[in-house]
Amino acid sequence: MLPWTSVLLWTLAGFLSLPDKSEPCRGNGLSMACDFIFRNVCFEFVDDSKPWSQARDSCESRGGKLLEAMSSPVKNLMKNITRGNKNIIVTWWLGEEVQVDSVLLNRVASNNSCMYVTLKPLLLILTSDCSQSRGSVCTHSLQSSSQNPVMMSSHEARPRLRRNIQGMASSIANITALLQSADDELHLIETNPGEPTNNDRDQFIQYLLAGTKTLTPSFAVQNTNVMSHIINCSTGIFLLSEKKCDIATNPNPTDLFERIFEIFRLVAILIGTANNQTLVMKLRTGTLYQRTYSPADLGHAVLGSQADGDYVVFPSYSALQAQLGVSGPIFAQMASLSDNPHPSDDNITGTVCSLLLTNGVSDITLWNLSDMIEIFLPRPDAPDVVNTTVLLTTSTKALTSFNVSDPSMTLFFSAEPSVNVTLVVALSYGSPPSSKTPNITAVLTVRDSYRWMVTPEMLQHTTGLWYIDTRLSNSSSQSDLSLKITSFMTKCLYWNMSTETWRTDGCWVGNKSTSRRTHCLCNHLTLFGSSFFVMPNYVDISQTAQLFATVSQNYVVLALLCSFFGLYLITLMWACYADHRSRLKRKITLVESNHPGALYNYLIHVQTGHRRNAGTTANVTVTLIGSEGESDAHVLTDPEKPVFEKGAVDMFLLSTAFPLGEVSNLRMQHDNSGGHPSWYVNKVIVQDLQTRHAWHFFCNCWLSADRGDNMTKKTFNAAKSNEIASFRNIFQSRTSTGFRDEHIWVSIVNPPSRSPFTRAQRVSCCMSLLLCTMAINIAFWNVPLDPNAPVIFQIGSLQITWQEFMVGVECGLLMFPINILIITIFRSIRARVVSKPQEDENVTLRAAGINVPAILKETEVIIYTVSSSPRNKLSEISKLESSSDLYYALDRLHEFVQLMQGESESDQHWVYCSKFLLAGLCHLLMCLEKLDERNFPHPQEYQQVLNITNLLVRKTEMVFSSHLACCPTPVKRTKRKMTGGFWLPWWFAFVGWFLLLSISGVSTYFTLLYSFQYGKDKSIKWVLSLGLSLFQSIFVLQPLKVLGVAVVFALLLKPVAVEETEEVEQVLLEQQAKCRRYSGRETL
Repeated sequence: MLPWTSVLLWTLAGFLSLPDKSEPCRGNGLSMACDFIFRNVCFEFVDDSKPWSQARDSCESRGGKLLEAMSSPVKNLMKNITRGNKNIIVTWWLGEEVQVDSVLLNRVASNNSCMYVTLKPLLLILTSDCSQSRGSVCTHSLQSSSQNPVMMSSHEARPRLRRNIQGMASSIANITALLQSADDELHLIETNPGEPTNNDRDQFIQYLLAGTKTLTPSFAVQNTNVMSHIINCSTGIFLLSEKKCDIATNPNPTDLFERIFEIFRLVAILIGTANNQTLVMKLRTGTLYQRTYSPADLGHAVLGSQADGDYVVFPSYSALQAQLGVSGPIFAQMASLSDNPHPSDDNITGTVCSLLLTNGVSDITLWNLSDMIEIFLPRPDAPDVVNTTVLLTTSTKALTSFNVSDPSMTLFFSAEPSVNVTLVVALSYGSPPSSKTPNITAVLTVRDSYRWMVTPEMLQHTTGLWYIDTRLSNSSSQSDLSLKITSFMTKCLYWNMSTETWRTDGCWVGNKSTSRRTHCLCNHLTLFGSSFFVMPNYVDISQTAQLFATVSQNYVVLALLCSFFGLYLITLMWACYADHRSRLKRKITLVESNHPGALYNYLIHVQTGHRRNAGTTANVTVTLIGSEGESDAHVLTDPEKPVFEKGAVDMFLLSTAFPLGEVSNLRMQHDNSGGHPSWYVNKVIVQDLQTRHAWHFFCNCWLSADRGDNMTKKTFNAAKSNEIASFRNIFQSRTSTGFRDEHIWVSIVNPPSRSPFTRAQRVSCCMSLLLCTMAINIAFWNVPLDPNAPVIFQIGSLQITWQEFMVGVECGLLMFPINILIITIFRSIRARVVSKPQEDENVTLRAAGINVPAILKETEVIIYTVSSSPRNKLSEISKLESSSDLYYALDRLHEFVQLMQGESESDQHWVYCSKFLLAGLCHLLMCLEKLDERNFPHPQEYQQVLNITNLLVRKTEMVFSSHLACCPTPVKRTKRKMTGGFWLPWWFAFVGWFLLLSISGVSTYFTLLYSFQYGKDKSIKWVLSLGLSLFQSIFVLQPLKVLGVAVVFALLLKPVAVEETEEVEQVLLEQQAKCRRYSGRETL
């Protein structure tokens, strides 16, 4: 017996009398506030209480007049004003002449009489006291709305008509009374402005759904008129909500359609429960199809109307069986909607389909199906496809261009020849296909109807101009023919309830699509299908001796471990040698040309680039130029180590006699000496060690006579704050240092030169991490095998399944805690600095090196250094040639001392200038005392010079003490916390080595134990998974960590200032020791 279909037809005919736009919305958004509209008259109930004359003038100023007609409809309107609000104004001023039921009540001739209306009860009262304050009823004619625009007022603060929402709430158990209250509510919404409010709409849907849920299937089948009434009310509230006046400023919730559609679904289930026939419900918004299936019958079932073109085809029962989860009847519901209930920018046209499965209690969710669900969506309003006819010969090609604006679109291209031939088509982006441009080709024959489906993957999800050329195949003998070319684009989307957006993932366009119908293949996937982590296997430690005794039969893992340990020892010896060389280059260089008396210190970081032959053998000179002066030209060299090698970061301590202010320029040059003088300088950082301020100079150029711009001398400007904090600068800096420091494997070759994390420690950490990876990996390896696990990689008889891949991923994730524990300890250890033995500071100056010319030369240097600052107002002097010139020089220094003594405001400049001058004068005095009067022409001259110098020393010391008291120098940094964050003491390295050796030993033990338990065959398979896990760690996880940290620093954090280390303190002590030997004084 053939199955038959019962069709129940529901139509909405004439229920809603409102046109496309309800009358209360006329003039929406204009100037007048209307509470009610009746027969083209706007009634405005003015709450502002005023005397009658003021109420009249106020109404006329808005283009209206006080109410003058009290007909029966107007009386009913006033009677229906909400009485639940006890504070409502109940008296309203009326006009001068009021017509009541066609009877004109003239105002008394006296100006002292006025008329008002009361609502409780409804009465017209004439009074002589027009000065009382009352509300008023102002009317406006809507026929001249272009001149007097109307605006709907909010009903939250206005009198409202009597509502029936509460009547619906009390009638949920009585469906007849509920529907009557719903009809009354819909009538009030239709005839009143500002309706429905959000609260009334939500309560209407809630009560109607609750009332429908009280019905039974037998009642629904016997009372189809009631079910039709429910559908009418649901559709009515939906349409009124879509056309409400304030839809632009108060949009409906995105789930409004789903809440209305839930009522439709419930009605369909109630009616369809009693039979297994197909139920068809024709709605105002579309058509709902429902049929009841047993789980087995759902396979390959067709639901919908194949005649109309909107239907779905379910996959096989084997693809559905695992996820249906029920044995009882299943309700399949398909809704074909003519309008999109969720408008968006996705340009969705044609029919929208909703497909749901339910067991009557809860919905059934399908995902990750092995077969696709086929959905056919008609596009009746799609534009006609334009046909292009071209002539094609063996020597010509037909070129067609397409502008793809959506990366999710699928293109259908058809080229129908006039005769049966074979065509070759080629697809390319940006330019016509050619032998020089990459393209995708295909062959079109009569078997595929000369039709080509170009998927988004073939289009590389790229928007822009694409080209397809069509030509005859080489095997075609036909010479001339006509070609009819057509094309169209389409895509499939689904509504994601969680994100409330249209999505394309899990849906593809099928090859049965036409210009009038879209064929969709949907398979909605989810990322949360099963448990992710697997418990490790159990191993019996008490069986250690028995398991290790099987080493002769299973030596695979043991041999692998021995090879790893051998490679580790070789690499460790190289790392120790490289670390020894790095320590020799690590020191901070004290610039030899620093004046011994200069104690204002700058730390200079010079970074040489990583380009080929970037290092230099030339002598590099640097000059700092600041807002308050410039330093001398200093040669940056170190007799104990090579400097400016490729990729190196060299640090120098440069001292000046006084602060240079804001360092704005840096002058660098070299003498082009040595075998490889060309130098590529990457970046220079100058840090003021007193104020902690740093200036960055982004050089990125060659200082070379034959490379770049062929210049060996250049001046660089300090980078601005926005340049230093730019994303590009920080990202490049963090990425470069990240791979050399954060990437534990790559950093072995070339770690940061000043990192406390040595190569030997890095190699040992890599070995420990390798052993940990092996232990964790092998502990998870012997899990129950899944025979259905897909193979993702295969070479000959060796293959890797999805299960093996997941074990590798889990092991990579579990390595992070161990990684952080070991590496952080070594990276956070403060470098141990061994103080150099101090030279004997009591060594006396050799008499042979002290003479008058040497004293004159030193005096010239002191005056030249002090005069280099404009603030000192001291000009340079000519060369001192004899002892008589020494008087003039000392006199100039005496004038400078008086200048400093007269400065009332002290700052760091005067402190360090007086300190430098004091050190220089002490040195001169010490030298003079080593001489005798025979070095001078007259004994009196020697004594006079000695007395003047001694006087200048005492005066300068007083000036220095005065300025130092008013402006003390920064606090010594020997006890200052380092800016690099938390640091561990140097002896904590032993803790790190203990943990590293312990973890390595335990990991090696368990790796061998598991391998002996698994046997030889499984051990070989495990080695493959180990290789995959190592590949993920080295080439995926570590680079992603480096890039992630770089992005976070570039987007969220500011660049970190140059760190201060204990090595800086050591080199500062060296400069201070030079000053003590120079001045002959212990303290200044």
